[in-house]
Amino acid sequence: MSTSQLTSGLVSITFRKLSPDEIIGLVEKAGLRCVEWGGDVHCPPDDPANAREVGRRTRAAGLEVAAYGSYYRLGKPESEQPPFERVVEAAAALEAPSIRVWAGTKGSAETDPAERARLVEEGRRIGDVAEKAGLSIAFEYHANTLTDTTESAATLFDEINHPRVLSLWQPRAAEPVEANLVALAGVLPRLVNVHVFHWTFPNGTRERRPLAEGREDWRQYLEMVRSTGRPHACMIEFVRDDDPGAFLRDAEELKRWLAGIEDR
Repeated sequence: MSTSQLTSGLVSITFRKLSPDEIIGLVEKAGLRCVEWGGDVHCPPDDPANAREVGRRTRAAGLEVAAYGSYYRLGKPESEQPPFERVVEAAAALEAPSIRVWAGTKGSAETDPAERARLVEEGRRIGDVAEKAGLSIAFEYHANTLTDTTESAATLFDEINHPRVLSLWQPRAAEPVEANLVALAGVLPRLVNVHVFHWTFPNGTRERRPLAEGREDWRQYLEMVRSTGRPHACMIEFVRDDDPGAFLRDAEELKRWLAGIEDR
């Protein structure tokens, strides 16, 4: 990561239909500084040579690889996903510092104690695998996993108790800002990167909105993120209508926010 505390970027799966070169060009045009490369389309774990080339092209453009966005899930059988060692190989080829991992296949309320114990043990194991490669893992902060509530997420990290098992964060769009601040505070000691978006739920239906409309909420989130004193990538994930023009407008907004935070 760069020496700046908060680095602007893009999560590549925001534009799954674009090639890595097109994404790099778009991030350059937006004036952002890093990319989390997704493992489902742009850097599949079974093609480390491609990951190596994507990483090379990213750095050649003056950008940073912020993370490898894998879709590895604790508790999912190897018949349904690549072994974690292959995920690590792709991440290392990309020269990503951390790997996004999903904390299970269902919510904490639906996971019984015995199953949770197995997931905790697996989390510790893949932490060891990542550590041997000089990498960390970061759990997606997401519904329908063991990070679906503030309490479950905090307990999960305490149970795994591994220095290389860390956390991503994103707001729960249907929750008030106060609840999201509590959730963010809970993972702050283990926070790696942040996924940035603004969604609303009119009539119970999710709607992607311009980032500018979330300015006041995000000002509070980013102030808290900055308080760690560590570097974090703050990366746009999903934009209205999957539109590159909407992304460019959101990127300008994000850069203004980060400049204002750093100036304080």
